[in-house]
Amino acid sequence: TGPLKDMDFHIPEGGGVRFVYQFTLEPPAVSFRASGEKDGIIDIVPRTGILYLNGSLDWENKTVHRLQVESLDEEGNVVNGPYSVTIYVEDINDNPPEFDQLKYTGVVRQNSRPGKPFMHVHATDRDDPTTPHAQLTYSILHHFPNPYPEMLFQINNVTGEISPSRTGSYYLDPQKQDTFTLVVTVKDMRGMTTNAFTSSADVVITVKESLWKAPSVIRIQENSTQVHPVNISQVVHSNEAGVIYDIFEKEKLPRLPFSIDQNGVIYVTEPLDREEKDTYVFYVVTKDNVGDLVDKPLQIHVIVEDINDNPPVCQQPLTVIEVQENEGVGSNIGTLFATDMDEEDTLNSRLQFRIESQAPAVPENNLFYIQQDTGVLQLITRSLNKRIASNYSLKVLVTDAVFQTTCDILIHVIDINDEIPIFEKSDYNSVAVEENLPVGTVILEIQAIDGDEPATGSSYIIYQVKEGDPNNTFVIDTDAETNRGFVKINKALDFETAPEYNLVINATNPKPLVPGVQYNSSSLTLFKVFVTNVDEPPVFHKTVYKGEVSEDIPVNTLVMTVEAYDPEGDTVREEGQYMSSGKIQCWFENNRVSLSIMPLKHIMQTSWKPQDSSCFSYNAAQKSKTTLVLHLRDVNDNPPRLRMDYPPFFCYPLSGGERALIEAIDDDKQWYFSTFSFSLVDDMNTRNNWAISKVNATHAYLSPKHANFEEKVYHVPVIINDNGKPPLEGKVNLEGILC
Repeated sequence: TGPLKDMDFHIPEGGGVRFVYQFTLEPPAVSFRASGEKDGIIDIVPRTGILYLNGSLDWENKTVHRLQVESLDEEGNVVNGPYSVTIYVEDINDNPPEFDQLKYTGVVRQNSRPGKPFMHVHATDRDDPTTPHAQLTYSILHHFPNPYPEMLFQINNVTGEISPSRTGSYYLDPQKQDTFTLVVTVKDMRGMTTNAFTSSADVVITVKESLWKAPSVIRIQENSTQVHPVNISQVVHSNEAGVIYDIFEKEKLPRLPFSIDQNGVIYVTEPLDREEKDTYVFYVVTKDNVGDLVDKPLQIHVIVEDINDNPPVCQQPLTVIEVQENEGVGSNIGTLFATDMDEEDTLNSRLQFRIESQAPAVPENNLFYIQQDTGVLQLITRSLNKRIASNYSLKVLVTDAVFQTTCDILIHVIDINDEIPIFEKSDYNSVAVEENLPVGTVILEIQAIDGDEPATGSSYIIYQVKEGDPNNTFVIDTDAETNRGFVKINKALDFETAPEYNLVINATNPKPLVPGVQYNSSSLTLFKVFVTNVDEPPVFHKTVYKGEVSEDIPVNTLVMTVEAYDPEGDTVREEGQYMSSGKIQCWFENNRVSLSIMPLKHIMQTSWKPQDSSCFSYNAAQKSKTTLVLHLRDVNDNPPRLRMDYPPFFCYPLSGGERALIEAIDDDKQWYFSTFSFSLVDDMNTRNNWAISKVNATHAYLSPKHANFEEKVYHVPVIINDNGKPPLEGKVNLEGILC
């Protein structure tokens, strides 16, 4: 309730009879009167002021009712008003959505792009479109038939557009199933509540064969004289209208000689050359106006067909063939090779051969024959003779169906090995040589003659010692130009082991002799070598003798034995050299030299390092020398001591915590495992006043134990031990200065 004034009311539609509001009277008013858009539903009780509905409001018929209310006195005069009373009808979800058709039909092409709509459905709802009551969502309820786990179609839940799914784009095939029925539903309330209204409609879809198909292989004849560009094919139209056609390459070529217009017609833009490229593969695509692909790319295959536009080409400017003079009639002596750049295994590249001329024409013309289709060259008459003609020149005509080329052949007649080497002497008598001649010395020159063609394997002579030299003491080199042989010493001669050689030398060719010809005694010669004795020096068994002894070895100890002998069996004597810190003495017994070391004083490792010594062995005329190397092993014979550049000192008076670093050394050889231990002499005074602590293998700290020291020099007895074998101990009175 309330006084009369302008008021707005929001009342949901439906609901039947109900009170809306009660206005209160203000004297002298005794009643109320309502006018305006009451529509037989809205009214007011005059005496009580109750505004009421005597029926249901309907938002779909009227959304706003505008009234005027005034109060009246007893005579019916207006006391207050009129005031505006507006009733806004609020929508409720009382209308189900409705499709604009009971049944829809559509057509989709095979291989259509997934997600590209080909039809749509539409539904409306009479409820307030500004509320969820009229906000609709679409879905596919059933799919008949549905042969795959996933649906072949999909629907945009907002727009109702129907398109192939990815599965449908791949599998739709009118040959397998050309009709599908979809049950499409529409829900209000955005489909978010269980009490939303739902309607459905059937959608019948017909699948038709794709228009988007690649043409068959395109064949273009090379070197076309037509005016370009030339239409070579028509791509079947896209499944969609308004697309843009384009080409992209599979191969990265400097240029792609093809184009396509916006009707899908493919052109070749210039003449093609099969010898440059015989096949092309590229793709035709369709795009929408934003550049996205519409259809799957189509592969276009172009084959360039050959024409006979290339002449035969000789593989070599001059083909050289060698043939032996004893080759038989019909022998294959070589092949002439030629090529043709036209397509292989076609008549355009078929080559045929024919001999045009032969020079010289001796002993007759037509000595040779060439196989027409293979280019194989054969002897057609009796065998050749190098003495009549050593070379033949042939001109061969090579033809294809249109062109011809002349190729040149040069035939070398090769001498056969039908002559054996013959020595100019069958016996070279003898030669005397000293046994000390160096290896490589030439001791004899020999000569054989071969009647075959010079500078060939038939005439080159190889000399070998056939008999009398089992150890290969001699070797024979051949001069390639003169065939002269040089007998050389290959291994050192030794009169004592081989004073004489009876050699049999043969001469052969590297190329085999022809059948029926054999080497005989004419290819052999004899030769004797007498080795003369030379007084040779004695020989030690070793070049260097090595030994090792401890540095404390006793005097006159035998440390090494060396042996020498004289090749001629003469007596061997010896002598020794001297060293600065010791004496080496050698003595002789039965051609054996023994060595002892006799120190002049005690040898210390620090003053005598390993030295080289020498021992000589000689006879009356010759002398030899060998080297002796003696290494000394260190012995732990030096006790450790302190390395002190200056005595340790401490500042007086002591404050506590002072310490001095000391270092131990040893004149013996130090190893990576050498270490020292430090301690104090075991007397009460030292241990009460001083402490020593080890730092590492060679250092320690000396520190006072208290601060009650006088300002003077203190002597601290320190004991140092090494870890040698046997270990040694050193005692040191270390001066510690307080100042």
